[in-house]
Amino acid sequence: MKILMLIAVFLPIIAGAALPLFKFKNRRHRELYVLAAVCVTSVTVLTLLLNAPVSALKLVSLTATLHITLRLDGLSGVFSGLVAFLWPLASVYAFEYIKHEGGDDKFFAFYTVTYGVTLGIAMSANLITLYLFYELLTLVTLPLVTHSGDRRSVRAGIKYLAYSIGGAACAFAGMMILYAYGSTSLDFVYGGFVSADTQRRTLMLIAYLLCFFGFGVKAAIFPFHSWLPSAGVAPTPVTALLHAVAVVKAGAFAIARVTFYCFGVSLLYGTWAQGAAMGFAVLTIVFGSAMALREQHLKRRLAYSTVSNLSYIVFGVTLMTPAGLTGALSHMVFHGVMKITLFFCAGAIMYMTHREFVPELTGLGKYMPVTFAAFTLASAALVGVPLLPGFISKWSLATAAIAEGGALPIAGVAALLISAVLTAAYLLTTVVNAFFPPAGQGGHGLELAKDPNMYMKLPFFVLMLAMLALGMGSGGLMELLSRVAAGAI
Repeated sequence: MKILMLIAVFLPIIAGAALPLFKFKNRRHRELYVLAAVCVTSVTVLTLLLNAPVSALKLVSLTATLHITLRLDGLSGVFSGLVAFLWPLASVYAFEYIKHEGGDDKFFAFYTVTYGVTLGIAMSANLITLYLFYELLTLVTLPLVTHSGDRRSVRAGIKYLAYSIGGAACAFAGMMILYAYGSTSLDFVYGGFVSADTQRRTLMLIAYLLCFFGFGVKAAIFPFHSWLPSAGVAPTPVTALLHAVAVVKAGAFAIARVTFYCFGVSLLYGTWAQGAAMGFAVLTIVFGSAMALREQHLKRRLAYSTVSNLSYIVFGVTLMTPAGLTGALSHMVFHGVMKITLFFCAGAIMYMTHREFVPELTGLGKYMPVTFAAFTLASAALVGVPLLPGFISKWSLATAAIAEGGALPIAGVAALLISAVLTAAYLLTTVVNAFFPPAGQGGHGLELAKDPNMYMKLPFFVLMLAMLALGMGSGGLMELLSRVAAGAI
């Protein structure tokens, strides 16, 4: 079964890299090629999740103690499963959307390679392997951010690259301290491998914050968040994966790894480093929601919403308890499904009507009923309406914080409540105006507006079913996540 990890990571990388060599003249042939590579990869991941190999797969030895190694444990299984479920849907959606963008071969080449690199992050067995794929993720997503080739996309790409390189350098410095004084292998171990009574405790706490903020750049922690709204100029299939799955979740995933599997909560819990990390997470939750309320551009509004919701995950991690990590992992999964739906809807609106700003959506609901049905359900879920997945993850995070007690965890609960109110204001008001426009508003110039074709609508139906299933039948998943958070898997 170990060979399946190799296939899962490198099949999409090789397939994507080879795509331009085929010089497809028929669009349908390209779509079949991409879909085959993506679906085979997702089936491989599913097989791995059902029959997880117990040992690691060593790929390359860098030194006597440092190796590039893949391994599937509970945490990597959660991230891999989320990615494997959403990537085929995103690819099908992109087949239609990218028609008006051009550069199809280049786009799908990097899009498919990114799938394998993201799985490489998920299945990394140690910090050096994670760091390698983390850096590769920046390189393979940069051409996607700059795909349009205009001045705005180039500027967004430069900003994304600068932030990512700066964050990676910061994380590298923390990793080097960890390698010198913590462990020479950097292999992930639940509970961490740094002794709580180390004589270099202060240095280790500094190293943790270097890793936290370094990896936190991709997780859009304030004040290192501004690259994310800027990256919204990329084609919507790119922003959907940037904001819902690949890049931002890789940052949150890496923070969970270094917290629970490298430094360990026995070293970090109750320290000023934990307080600093949690404080920035709480601040980002409120800041991102407030900025989303101010923003009138739909994709940028959703981007600031992502800034806020990523810190829900980080807040759960920084509670440094199994209950907190359970809440973080549940929001990682549920937010991925909810937010990719919202971005798909935004992309469909832009694709069909060329409207980008929230006031322009007034009255559009009756002309694009499927699109706005999906947007409404995802919005209600993200707000935290009961029987939908956002309620479950927020409840899990809030109860974990209340059980923990203390000023910062309780401040975090307050931030979750404030964010929920702001989320309702910036999403549900959009829904109400779309379906029930004020008298005399809406309808002008919308006569030709309609829902997109099945390439875009099919993902809507699948994601809506997924949200309903997760909201009303998540007991088994939450039990699984609690076992992962406790280190039992």
